[in-house]
Amino acid sequence: MATLPTERPPTIDPAAAARWASLPPEADSPWLHEEVGRRMEDRLQWITRAPETWADWSPLRGGLDAHALVARRYRNARAYVIEREPELATRSADRLVAPWWSARRWQGAQARFDALPDAGVGMLWANMALHMAADPQALIGQWHRSVMTDGFLMFSCLGPDTLRELRGLYAQLGWPPPAHEFTDMHDWGDMLVGAGFAEPVMDMERIVLSWATPEAALAELRTLGRNLHPARPAGLRGRRWHAAMKGALASMAVPGAHDGRIAMTFEIIYGHAFKPAPRVALSAQSAVSLRDMREMLQRGRPGP
Repeated sequence: MATLPTERPPTIDPAAAARWASLPPEADSPWLHEEVGRRMEDRLQWITRAPETWADWSPLRGGLDAHALVARRYRNARAYVIEREPELATRSADRLVAPWWSARRWQGAQARFDALPDAGVGMLWANMALHMAADPQALIGQWHRSVMTDGFLMFSCLGPDTLRELRGLYAQLGWPPPAHEFTDMHDWGDMLVGAGFAEPVMDMERIVLSWATPEAALAELRTLGRNLHPARPAGLRGRRWHAAMKGALASMAVPGAHDGRIAMTFEIIYGHAFKPAPRVALSAQSAVSLRDMREMLQRGRPGP
C-alpha cells in the first residue's frame, strides 16, 4: 500500500523544530553544509540557462561560502536572501553585505534582504534545510511560490542512511533514537511533483566524517542540527549518561578502519526541479491565483 504523505518521515516534533529554526548558530556555517553546498554548486554547470534573479534560503545555516560560490557563478544576477528570523537575517547581512569601501562590492551582485519580486526568482537555492522542517510539504509549497515560471529549485538535505552507525549503537544500548527519521529521495520527488514542480532529478551520495575523540564528534554533531524525534528524552541527562555516551562513541573507533577514528555516515540527497507554466484542471468551478492567471494570459498572447 502506498505511503500517505502525512505518514512519511521525518518524524519531527514541530515545537522542537521551531525552536531550532529560531536559534542562531553558535559559529560559522558547518563544514559539512559548506562542502555539500560546494558540490551542489558544481552541479549548476549542467543547467544552461543562467537565472537573472536567485534567492538563497537560510544561508547562515546552509553555507555562507556556498552562497559566495553561487553569487560568483551568477555575478550579473540579483541575489536575494531569505532568513525567517530577524536575528538570523541581521547576522547574514553582516556577513554577506559588503561595506561601500570593500573590494567585494565589485565581485558580483550584493545580497538583498527585501521581498522577492512578485513574479518570483529564476532560481531558489536551499542547501541542507529540508530535513529539519516539521512540515516539509508546506515548505516545498512555499519554495514553489517563490520561483518564477520556467525557473528552478536547487536543494540538498540529509537522507535516511544518515547516522546509521549511531542509530545502531543507540538501539544496541536500548536508548531512544538519536535523531528523527530522514526522508527517502523518491518521496521528495513525489512531494515536488505534488507541489507543482516538474522534471525532478534526484541523486545521492554518502560522506563519511571521522573524529579522533568523542568530544570532537559531539562538538561537530551539535553544529549540524538537533534530535527532533518526538520520542527523544524530555529532560536533560546527567553526567553519568554523558560519560556513558562518550564511552559508547569511543567504542565506534575500529582499529584498521578510518585510521582508527570514530566514523559516521551522512547520506546527502541532491535535487532540482523546474516550475512549469500554471495549468488549471477542468471542472465545474476552477480557482486560480491572480499571478497564475496573468502568466497564462501572457503565454497565450500572440507575438508581434
